Amino acid sequence: MMAAQKGERIDKFLWSVRLYKSRSAATEACRKGRVSEGGVTVKPSHPVSEGTTVTVRKPPATYTYLVTAIPPGRVGARLVHQYISDLTPEEEKNKLTASRLSFGYRPRGSGRPTKRNRRELDDFLE
Repeated sequence: MMAAQKGERIDKFLWSVRLYKSRSAATEACRKGRVSEGGVTVKPSHPVSEGTTVTVRKPPATYTYLVTAIPPGRVGARLVHQYISDLTPEEEKNKLTASRLSFGYRPRGSGRPTKRNRRELDDFLE
């Protein structure tokens, strides 16, 4: 028989620490090869344990986390830091803000662009 696996399924872990909104989204990311542990892509059922490094690709950025503990279930946003440590380099985080600016990102609360603003934006992008 197979030995008992330590840890928790990686798809359930990613959902528990709020890296994905649903467990099915975490499972799909694993199937697409966007989740890796130690440089090796993993299946959704791969067990994750304390002390491992998990890399999650969410285009345009790639995030890296250190698993510090296994949560008993889905945890609140304020408790996530007890279970993972963010090791993501600053340049990866900057890619996210740069991509927002390149797509004509507008600050929240600024309303819809006027016809004039839209024409200026179209002229700038062409």
